[in-house]
Amino acid sequence: MADKKKKPNIFKRIAQKFNDVRLELKRVIWPTKEKLAQNSAVVLVVIIACTIFLTAIGKGAGWILEKVGFYKQNVETSATTIVESSVESAVTSDSSETTPVETSEETSAPSET
Repeated sequence: MADKKKKPNIFKRIAQKFNDVRLELKRVIWPTKEKLAQNSAVVLVVIIACTIFLTAIGKGAGWILEKVGFYKQNVETSATTIVESSVESAVTSDSSETTPVETSEETSAPSET
């Protein structure tokens, strides 16, 4: 009784799956080249139309939110002044400790008039 319920070898099961796939693919009704080209064109047109539609919605919503004042830039300007003031204080504290040698492009470059 135990012999009847025993599974076949793993390689035999894999070979059987490949045979099943091959037989199933023989039953498939494949489209002609013309039908395939027509279906592909329809898919591409739908993708392009959806892309244009969704882009228009996104840009329109962004424009409306900008006009309403949803995108205010106050946060960014205050952040840049904080960074600039901390950089300036770091530069002034460094310059008081050491005397840096100034090399500017104006003094080293010959003037053309």
